[in-house]
Amino acid sequence: MPSSPRRFRALTIAAIAAAAVSAAPLAAQVRTLPSETPAKLVPTNAGFDHERRDVMIPMRDGVKLHTVILVPKGAHHAPMLLTRTPYNATELTTHANSAHLASALDGYDNALDVIIGGGYIRVVQDVRGKYGSEGDYVMNRPLRGPQNPTNVDHATDTWDTIDWLVKNVPESNGKVGILGISYDGFTPLMALVNPHPALKVSVPMNPMVDGWMGDDWFHNGAFREQNMPYIYEQAGTRDNSAKWWSTNWDDYDMFLRAGSAGELGRQRGLEQVGFWQKILAHPSYDAFWQDQAMDKVLAAQPLAIPVMLVHSLWDQEDIYGAIAVYKALKPKDVNNDKVFLVMGPWHHGQEIMDGSALGPIRFESNTSLTFQREVLRPFLDHYLKDDAPMADVAPVTAFETGTNAWRRLPSWPAGCATGCAIKPTPLFLQAGDALGFAAPKAGDAAYDEYVSDPAKPVPFRARPTLPTGYDEVHSWPRWLVDDQREASGRTDVLTFTSAVLAEPVKISGQAVANLVASTSGTDADWVVKLIDVYPDEVAAQPTLGGYQLMVAADIFRGRYRESFAAPKPIEANAALTYRFALPTANHVFLPGHRIMVQVQSSWFPLYDRNPQTFVPNIFWAKPGDYRKAVQRVFHAPGQASYVELPLVEARR
Repeated sequence: MPSSPRRFRALTIAAIAAAAVSAAPLAAQVRTLPSETPAKLVPTNAGFDHERRDVMIPMRDGVKLHTVILVPKGAHHAPMLLTRTPYNATELTTHANSAHLASALDGYDNALDVIIGGGYIRVVQDVRGKYGSEGDYVMNRPLRGPQNPTNVDHATDTWDTIDWLVKNVPESNGKVGILGISYDGFTPLMALVNPHPALKVSVPMNPMVDGWMGDDWFHNGAFREQNMPYIYEQAGTRDNSAKWWSTNWDDYDMFLRAGSAGELGRQRGLEQVGFWQKILAHPSYDAFWQDQAMDKVLAAQPLAIPVMLVHSLWDQEDIYGAIAVYKALKPKDVNNDKVFLVMGPWHHGQEIMDGSALGPIRFESNTSLTFQREVLRPFLDHYLKDDAPMADVAPVTAFETGTNAWRRLPSWPAGCATGCAIKPTPLFLQAGDALGFAAPKAGDAAYDEYVSDPAKPVPFRARPTLPTGYDEVHSWPRWLVDDQREASGRTDVLTFTSAVLAEPVKISGQAVANLVASTSGTDADWVVKLIDVYPDEVAAQPTLGGYQLMVAADIFRGRYRESFAAPKPIEANAALTYRFALPTANHVFLPGHRIMVQVQSSWFPLYDRNPQTFVPNIFWAKPGDYRKAVQRVFHAPGQASYVELPLVEARR
């Protein structure tokens, strides 16, 4: 007779229970295999030409900063080169699986020819709050004071680090130099505030100096919205593991569809990031930005140690800072022996890469290698090595673009070593799309005009606009040398062109835009570009035929015409003067070339769109605020628009 379902279930349960009881002793007898991974692997470093030391250096507030020290084998009485970075000290010092120091160092922030050939002890440190370091991260942590109520900043962290290094690295001679690029160039500037006695020299390259006036975050009030991914990734996590994402292959479409930069940030959750909250709260040049501007900070400090400022003439990220600091420090250099300036034909950071060309523009030599071997290394050796010869480094070493030649100069700006002068000279916008040194005449057309439409902003480079990557596909580093013919053919860009030059025209210094302009709106942006137009045919390089090369260009947000700190609506349809400096240049417009000036009212999406209707905070402009406007640029007697050139003239 078959079992009932109820009885079968009971038997099954009993069987399972019995099996579990009988299996228990067996399970207790099973052993796991021992791990083959040691608790801590200690490499022997056999065959290495250097010793690596990973240490945690204590700061005065108890926070410890992760520091990598690379000591060449056999080093004795060697100087140290320090870089303080938010970009991962471990990664910057473990570039390749190699026993050789030259292979271990990442190219970024490492002038390898100088470090390896000079026998320097290399020190790279994570700034507080990033990667292996303890503490809280603050973007460009301000100096102790109104914007930083704590007792620590990058100046104190540098002091404490150097103090530890000279006491704990027995192979050193007790002399330290600090150098770095970009953010890592900002930290050598902070090191100049109450410097440690062992700090003998500082080399800030392409440093972040004033984020509102002309470096990473704003230019003359216009927000650089393509840096939003950097803010998200850099300040969102300690290790940059949170990544910004794209919704369009073309950044132009992505930023345009979002509306304002504030709205895009809201959609991406960027308001969780403290630095973004500060940007939203401080769209104008108030005390928040002014107190942090390193040129202003250093202008109030004594000049204690030698400084070499390195500037890139086509720096797509920090084109303002080095020159601003030079202006602040040079008046203190009474003996002309402590403040040095180098200007090269480079993009941001290219001074430690191949400097033979930038995009299609060739320089006839590896300018970066020349800088490293003939300027940087002798300079560092002189101040950091006990037995180094006197360095033959000029106060200013400037590459002259156009002629492709290095110039040794006594100061900046200076057109030549001796026998010439800088004469500010107006280059006038003229009727009929002309450009020349003759002032406007009565009877000529009084102005040119165009319609600026925020729905169709002028791209800052040919579309598709890709994110700010450094690879060949994205090509962000070379956008400042992009051919400007894409813009000159648009109806919302005014283009003024000189006659073909019969003689060279040389400029050294900052050109100044002087626009007399009106808008039918109540706010407006003005972009002015000074351009070198190549001959129609260039036999040696046919692709440069007719090329329009930007020599200097910048943007100005009209609401700040009267005050950077207190924006005001623009009076509609009133001819007003907008005057602002363009980035520094050292350039010769050659015979056979022409000079061009372009004027437009958007540069998108590098800069956020001006709604052209005055609103209290453009980050929160609404769709209805963005309106077309008629922009007029005047070129009449009494209302002359021009670019004031720092023209180099031979003294009679």
